[in-house]
Amino acid sequence: MKFYILKRLLSLIPVLFIVSIIVFLIIHLTPGDPVSVMLGQDASKQQIDELRQSLGFNLPLYQQYFKWIGGVFQGNLGLSFFLKEPVTKAIFDHLGPTISLAVLAEILAIMIGIPMGILAARKRGSAADQTFMGLSLLGISIPSFLLSLFLMLLFSVYLKWLPVAGYQPLSRGLWTHLQYLIMPAFALGTMKSALIARMTRSSMLEVLNSAFIKTARSKGVKERHVVYKHALRNAFLPILTVIGQTFGGLIAGAAVIETIFNIPGIGQLIINSVLRRDYSVIQGTVLFVTFSYMFINLAIDLLYGVIDPRVRLNRK
Repeated sequence: MKFYILKRLLSLIPVLFIVSIIVFLIIHLTPGDPVSVMLGQDASKQQIDELRQSLGFNLPLYQQYFKWIGGVFQGNLGLSFFLKEPVTKAIFDHLGPTISLAVLAEILAIMIGIPMGILAARKRGSAADQTFMGLSLLGISIPSFLLSLFLMLLFSVYLKWLPVAGYQPLSRGLWTHLQYLIMPAFALGTMKSALIARMTRSSMLEVLNSAFIKTARSKGVKERHVVYKHALRNAFLPILTVIGQTFGGLIAGAAVIETIFNIPGIGQLIINSVLRRDYSVIQGTVLFVTFSYMFINLAIDLLYGVIDPRVRLNRK
């Protein structure tokens, strides 16, 4: 197991290296002078030249990359020009809201998606099955930003049950914290719950038609035990894969929701950095999100062996 974990961690290095090159080139080859954008229209030529030299933008492109990637390997992602602080500190200052939003959205997606998929599989071909799959198709089709606006209009403007936007940390109280996250989490998790529901239904249908399920039923095992103890456990590996991918996607794709609901998370940090051309923050944040996504996939791979011992045997 230790060798497998080490091998997977080492495999992250070339991927992160390729991602760093792509992100660096996309940012630095974008038309326009970033220094002029940073300083504004009233900046003098001398101020622009001094800032360009201090940021190292006067160096050849390959030297800028090796200088940046060398700092990354030392744990230094650079210094934010606008925030006046290290990029690492800026990321961790904005990480809490994003993690809270992603975790709550994933919990809602699992609580909605898995039961819906199981019921649809048990009632295959019935009106309930078609209704659930229709709802899942609708959940995939509705953009999260449009659903966010509908939720804000209903629960904040008309009913006045929840705050329109903003964020309160967990230190202010659990209920206060959840009040500001329920709507964005639901808007973000709806599409993910639809994906989980469709994968759950597909995996459950395959397992429910297996011989060992028919044998369990013929022996008089209760249907509830057949479905949840035997079928769901054997069908859970593909579902777990989708859950891991959706959670990584929630962390990486929360920018729009965080902007709409004014949540000071990683997504909003990226958006503001792009508008300001704060290159160090953009590069460091994208690299951090990529590493987080890959680390989540590694954790999901390790959970395979916990759920299905046959996976551990195959690894040997």
